[in-house]
Amino acid sequence: MMVEVVVSLGPRRVLIVQLACADPLTAAQAKERALLQLGLDSSHCADWRLAVWGKSVNPNHSLCEGDRLELLRPLVVEPKEARRLRFNQQGSRAAGLFAKRRQGAKAGY
Repeated sequence: MMVEVVVSLGPRRVLIVQLACADPLTAAQAKERALLQLGLDSSHCADWRLAVWGKSVNPNHSLCEGDRLELLRPLVVEPKEARRLRFNQQGSRAAGLFAKRRQGAKAGY
């Protein structure tokens, strides 16, 4: 059975580990084996969530042949809050659907 484990330690730092085993694995077991292969401490990733192909799973989830287990770091900033901060920095004129108007065009068109 082949399972792929994807770990992102930071922005744009993705590590992929291929696990081959004879018996079925749970998500927690695959996580431990992958971290062991990468030489990482499991306490470093204790609060990370698990997902298979982007769908959240619990640690007891049994993996199938060809599954891709993803270790998801906690969010640093909520997406809505990040958008609000970007908008406040740019201002209302430089952001949004009507940011670039043609010369002489009416507002909102």
